[in-house]
This record gives sequence, C-alpha cells and structure tokens, in this order.
Amino acid sequence: MNATSSSAASRDDFASMLEASFAGRDLVEGSVVRGTVTAVEHDMIVIDVGLKTEGRISLREFAGPGSTTPKPGDEVEVYLERIENALGEAVLSRDKARREEAWDRLEKMFEAKEPVNGAIVGRVKGGFTVDLGGASAFLPGSQVDIRPVRDVGPLMNKEQPFAILKMDRPRGNIVVSRRAVLEESRAEQRAELVGNLAEGETREGVVKNITDYGAFVDLGGIDGLLHVTDMSWSRVGHPSEVVEVGQTVTVQIIKINKDTQRISLGMKQLLSDPWDAVAAKYPVGATFEGRVTNIAEYGAFVELESGVEGLVHVSEMSWTKKNIHPGKIVSTSQEVTVMVLDVDEEKRRISLGIKQTQRNPWEIFAETHPAGTVVKGEVKNITEFGLFIGVGEDIDGMVHLSDIDWDRSGEEALADFNKGDMVEAKVLDVDVEKERVSLGIKQLAGDPMEDSGGFKRGETVTCTVTEVTTGGIEVSFGEGGQMKSFIRKSDLSRDRAEQRPERFSVGDKVDARITNIDKGARRVSVSIKALEMAEEKEAVEQYGSSESGASLGDILGAALKQQDTKKDE
Repeated sequence: MNATSSSAASRDDFASMLEASFAGRDLVEGSVVRGTVTAVEHDMIVIDVGLKTEGRISLREFAGPGSTTPKPGDEVEVYLERIENALGEAVLSRDKARREEAWDRLEKMFEAKEPVNGAIVGRVKGGFTVDLGGASAFLPGSQVDIRPVRDVGPLMNKEQPFAILKMDRPRGNIVVSRRAVLEESRAEQRAELVGNLAEGETREGVVKNITDYGAFVDLGGIDGLLHVTDMSWSRVGHPSEVVEVGQTVTVQIIKINKDTQRISLGMKQLLSDPWDAVAAKYPVGATFEGRVTNIAEYGAFVELESGVEGLVHVSEMSWTKKNIHPGKIVSTSQEVTVMVLDVDEEKRRISLGIKQTQRNPWEIFAETHPAGTVVKGEVKNITEFGLFIGVGEDIDGMVHLSDIDWDRSGEEALADFNKGDMVEAKVLDVDVEKERVSLGIKQLAGDPMEDSGGFKRGETVTCTVTEVTTGGIEVSFGEGGQMKSFIRKSDLSRDRAEQRPERFSVGDKVDARITNIDKGARRVSVSIKALEMAEEKEAVEQYGSSESGASLGDILGAALKQQDTKKDE
C-alpha cells in the first residue's frame, strides 16, 4: 500500500515538473508580453515573464519623458526577443515594447487621421527626427512650419502635435508634418474670422506686405488684398505711392469669397466718387486745363481733377503731325489745354482733344493762299505719282505728275527734280476737310492751248520741221514754236508719190492747214494734204471748173499767176 502511494506521488511530481518545464512555450518570440519586476539590481531590472528563467533589462530603457523607475512587484510590458539565450536567460526589451505599443497606437490614429503628439529630438539629412512616444519618425525640413524656419532650436524637445503623412510598418518608416497641423489650425481660425466679417463693413488693418499689384492688410489674424485699383480714384503707379508697410489704414470689405476665403478690400470706396455728375462738370465742347499722367502708344491720359482722367487719342493731338508717338508731342506731368469731345459716365470715359483748342492750320492756309497763289517751298518727297512740297509749318502740298509739264510726260518731267530742291508752284485747290493742298508747276507758265494766238480750225500756219520719222514729221508753229503737232505720212501730200517723210529735213519750213483742235486731249492736228486740197478747191471755184472745158493745170496756172501778180503789187 505504501509502495503504491509512493509510486503515484512520484508520477504526479513528474507531471508537475514536465508541465513546469513547458511553461512559457505558448509565449511567442517577437511579441509584447506582461511581466513582473522581481528585483532592481544596480542598473538592471529583473523581470519574470512566466518562463523557467527571468530576464534582465537595462534601467536606461525605462528612462524618458513621463517615465518612472519601476519597483519590485510592478507589472510592466516588455518585448520578448528570445525565450532563452546561451546563458539560459530570457532576452527582453522595454524599448521595443514601447515601439510596438506606439506603432499600434499610431496606426489607429493614422487611420482616423488624428494628429499625434511628439517631440523633435534630433537633426538628420533633409529634416529632423521626431519621437512619437516610442516610435521614431522623420520630419522633412519643408514640413516644419508654414514659412521657412531659420532656427529650429526653440522647437527641439518640446512636445507638440504632428500629422502622420505616411506609415510603413515592415520597413519601420513614419513621415510626419508639423506644417499640416498649423495649416489646418490656421484654416479653422481663418474660417472663424471670415464668418465674423461682412461685405460693406469698414475695418482698420495694418499693411503687412506690398506687391506690384496691391497690398496685403492684416485685419486681426486674417489678411485681405487691397488692390492698387481700389486704393484711390486717381491713377496709382505703384501701391507704395499710397501705403507703406506697418501703416494702419481704414478699409472697406468689398468682397468675401467663402470658398477660397479670400477677402478684397478697398480704400477709395470710403471717399465720394468724383465721377458722379461728371457730364455736368465737363460738358462737351468746353476747354479745361489738365495734367498728363500717362502716355501710351495710342494716346495720353490727362487728369482733369483727382480721380477723373480723360484720354487724348493720338489722332486728336495735332492737326499736322500724323503717325507719330504721343511721347513726341506731350510729356508726363505736362500741363495742357484740352477740349471735351465726349463723355460716357457709365463706362467712366472722357474723350479729349488738344488740337481742337488750336485753330486748324489748313483753314488758315486756305484763307491766306487762295487758288492761284504762287508759293515757294522745298521738295520734301518724290513718289511715283508726284512731288510733295513744304508750303507751311508741317503742311505739304502735292504736285501731281500731270501738273508738272504741259508737253512732256509726268515720269519724264519728274526726273528734273531732286529731294531738297526749292521750287515754285501755283495753288490749285485747298481741301480743308481732307487736309490736302493741290499744287501745279506747269500752271506757272500758262497753258499753251489757251495762249495759242487764237489759232482756229481751217487756218493755214507755217510750221518748222523739228523731227523726221518713218511715220511722218513733227513740227512746231506759233509764237516761239510753242505749239506742237505731228503730220502723219498720209497727210504730207495730196500726191501719194510725194508722201515721203525723207524729202523733209529738220528746220524746213512748210505750210499746213489746221484740221482739228482738241483742248481736252491737248492736241492740234495739221495737214499739208488738207491745205493742198483746200487751195485746189478754192482755185476751181474762182477760175473755173473742169466741166467748162478748162484743165486743172490751166486753172492752177491762172491762180498762181494771179498770186504772183498780187505779190508784185
């Protein structure tokens, strides 16, 4: 009996020992487990995690912000790296346990898009290291603040919120941003401030920054844009002419964009609009003094009063200066006299003119130089259709090709003139509306057709041969040989055998009969043949006819004899 009892007790003890030997085998290496502090020995803490041997962790792993040194009997969470090492002890880590705890916590906050608290603890290439309560994260330099930060010292080792941008647990990478938290906070504050503002209300603000297009004004935590066009009713070249950084200004809220939270401000809206009733103050046709404020390619802007400007188009600047830049007629800040040409209050436009305040020089020229007046001037330009001659201050007259010479073609006569020559011409016409002066050079000598000595059709004239051609001869007649004509080959004689141009020489005198005078075509036709036929007809009528039995020779002989008798007498 006693032997049996002893044997049973031995089996129970063996089972207990076997179970104890397998205690802790359900614990998994690489996981976080709970353990009990059994002792604190110098710089090591002994922890029992339920294995057959205890583990040791350096006291340094329990140091850190908000941490206290554990005492025997305290329960702590540790990371089980190995169940048993070469010395037979469990390998434990508090740092890795904290890291695993932190990763679990951070993953939940990352999914919920919640900010996490951490502290910047070091500097690395491209940014900083952030301790997130056991997990280490990377903070890029661009994500430290909304604006670039030169000195990060005040932010080091200071607990503050961060936004998690990226997490990769297998690789152990976490990227955080302090800037995202600041922007979100600022957006919330801005939305709250914008909600307290209303369009049309007046506020005081401080000028924070000035740009080429306006100034940013701090309205107490939120900025508004004061555009350069809303600073003054008058023209502003640059915002710095009106405001300066740090200046306190009174502005009106013009517009609030709820979506973009942009605020537009204005200063001129607090002043009376000078364009009210501007048409009554500046009636069309009235003249005023103004100051040139700006010059453009197409004209100049003239300020009539503060906030009221009008445009003098380049075409309304001078009567005579055409196709010229306005800057060559007026200059900025110059005082000028202008006439109001048109007023459009709705579009806030006033059209002005400078030349209308001066008398039209074309009218003056027309009065002082009526048609027929002889003028003298310099050849300003030579074109394919005539000459341009300066006849007054900035006034040119044109001599058309057809008005250069009576006898020669215009192209031939044009070759006699050069730019810069001084010439005389006669005023033919002045068109004030079209601003044109028509001149003539050939009119100075008079029209040979009008001064032809009273030649008539059927009259006999003595001509001088000036040129012999195969088709006929050129002749001149009248006083000084001013009348020109061409006798065709068929008109050289009644006898066909005598219709030979070569029987004439230059300088020969011949009698011919005027057959036609065309003043429009400026042509006088003469014919030797027509003269011979006329003389024959006259002789027949006077001395008989071939029907009476007398021959033509007898008749012409009697006629010639009578002519000789008259000559002798």
